[in-house]
Amino acid sequence: MKILMVEDNKSVSEMMSMFFQKEAWDAHFAYDGVEAVTAFSTDPESWDIITLDLNLPGLDGMQVAQKIRERSKTVPIIMLTARDSESDQVLGLELGADDYVTKPFSPITLIARIKALHRRAELVDEQVEAAEESLQQTTDQSDYDVQTTHFKLSSKTREAYLLDQPILELTPKEFDLLKTLAKNARQVFSREQLLELVWDYQYFGDERTVDAHIKKLRQKIEKVGPQVIQTVWGVGYKFDDSDVAAK
Repeated sequence: MKILMVEDNKSVSEMMSMFFQKEAWDAHFAYDGVEAVTAFSTDPESWDIITLDLNLPGLDGMQVAQKIRERSKTVPIIMLTARDSESDQVLGLELGADDYVTKPFSPITLIARIKALHRRAELVDEQVEAAEESLQQTTDQSDYDVQTTHFKLSSKTREAYLLDQPILELTPKEFDLLKTLAKNARQVFSREQLLELVWDYQYFGDERTVDAHIKKLRQKIEKVGPQVIQTVWGVGYKFDDSDVAAK
């Protein structure tokens, strides 16, 4: 795995360097925002994952994430920050981060999160490759592997529709989250279950990651129709479009 760690604290970078070496990963380090953008832009397709500190000199982490997303829509990004507010999390996710780790963090936890996110990214790449091989110019009804009365979703094209209107600009994680909920319509999932199913985190996940992604996913759904991601208080979330027609 080729990883770019953007971190202005050299002691943190040196500590993580030892853990990356143990995993036999090809790790590169940038210590400010400008250096990070330059390093990434040299060969955008070569990076497998980015860990990105939010508080950076030059360009801050939000600006760096935005510039990375201008070059690559799919490279996984994990935000690392001492900030611990929901608004920072949502803004980071809105700019294209896939996950959010709050400092101070355990190196073992970060390694586990990187491995899980990388596994998920590889699965998405395999799905895209399969779609490119089999996709025809038009999508038949049979190409929708998730379909309800008002909703349909195609893993081949990574597209989702509510009331025949496309739900636009879904990130890879938002699409996977929506698919997990929709293919089990009306089933309630706890945050822990969603972390395991969508992020592949069994022990190291932050439940606020789920909440932040749900918030952004709901905003995109509401642009085309009624809300179909429901909160079950004290338990978690479910997909339910049974009363869409009434709205």
